[in-house]
Amino acid sequence: MQSKNIKADVLLLITAMIWGAAFVAQRVGMDYVGPFTFNAVRFALGAFALFPLIHRLDSEKKKDGTYKKLDINQFFKGSLIAGLALFLGSTLQQWGLVYTTAGNAGFITGMYVVFVPIMGLLFKQKTGLPTWAGALLAVVGMYLLSVNEGFNIAFGDLLVLASAFFWAGHVIVISLISSRIDPIKFACGQFLVCSILSFMGAFMVEEVTLSGIYAGAIPILYGGLMSVGVAYTLQVIAQQDAKPAHAAIILSLESVFAAVAGWFLLGETLTIQGMFGCGLMLCGMLISQIKAK
Repeated sequence: MQSKNIKADVLLLITAMIWGAAFVAQRVGMDYVGPFTFNAVRFALGAFALFPLIHRLDSEKKKDGTYKKLDINQFFKGSLIAGLALFLGSTLQQWGLVYTTAGNAGFITGMYVVFVPIMGLLFKQKTGLPTWAGALLAVVGMYLLSVNEGFNIAFGDLLVLASAFFWAGHVIVISLISSRIDPIKFACGQFLVCSILSFMGAFMVEEVTLSGIYAGAIPILYGGLMSVGVAYTLQVIAQQDAKPAHAAIILSLESVFAAVAGWFLLGETLTIQGMFGCGLMLCGMLISQIKAK
């Protein structure tokens, strides 16, 4: 059991690193295509990248007699719910990245770590004092990071904050469903749902061009194959052996990796106030995961 927990933690840490760097790819991608188009293509790439793996795993399971027929009803239901949460979270986040930095987006997205146990109240899960203390620290930290001299919160930061609610819901949905469905097929299903919804949005409100997609090929490929195809799949696999709150705290380290990647690759900098705010947010995320006696 201990080895399974360690394996889950390692997979979640790798996921956080990939996602942190993905904020840079998502930020750069906005120079070439709209938010819906970027997500539509990258989630389609992520889904199609899993097809060969699914085929290979099914063949191996049939040979050794461990193959189980997929529960179609549960698969479609799970894929639709998780895919919708993924679509709403990724759309708001991607839209927000048009107006904010990769570092800011990474830290504010990490707020979902605080939202996960609070949203657990809907499932009659108790939320202790550490969670509320962590939430307060995170809110103060976000204020210092995002509010400017005119006491106005940046529009992009507000959009990313809204996306954090849906990321929290996505973590909870994954935990409830991933153990009942083949994790790789489930991951592929939610990617396809998110891609279809994003394509619908792209054709309705954006100008979708092959030239734009080609120009942004590198960030789109990273966002599709690494952030979606690899990282989200690792999340689904890892969360079979990790509790939602525990998974959320490790995944929240993406905010640190995002800040480092934004500084190293895009030359983004933070003010002293912003750095202090990031520190408070990280402390709040950590404190919120302490189990109250």
